[in-house]
Amino acid sequence: MSLGRLRDRLRGLLRRARGCKMANVIERINPVLRGWAGYFKLSQSKRPLEELDGWVRHKLRCVVWRQWKQPATRVRNLMRLGLSEARASKSASNGRGPWWNSGAAHMNQALPKKLWDRLGLVSILDAINRLSRIT
Repeated sequence: MSLGRLRDRLRGLLRRARGCKMANVIERINPVLRGWAGYFKLSQSKRPLEELDGWVRHKLRCVVWRQWKQPATRVRNLMRLGLSEARASKSASNGRGPWWNSGAAHMNQALPKKLWDRLGLVSILDAINRLSRIT
């Protein structure tokens, strides 16, 4: 299925994203997301596309978690993004891996979909909805 190829392509792009600014990472993956939105615009099923959008945000939160590296940096940044000090320190030192943490409630609260939209991340489902309104 084509969704698997898209995930593989995004994994390749995001693997090299660990030392980059998030704005540059989003700028690099947006053309890929827009292109696949054009490919999937005739699709009748929206659920896989919602899951894919969620997976992209999950992967980007994983990149952010890895960039923060140290627990002290994680606490400081989580607090800057609106978490309480107690919750931020508990989350930063929970001993779990980056993928688990990037899907946890503390990262979803700190980095919600609205933030990714403000940063300019293309949502495949939103792009398809815009394309279907135009035609």
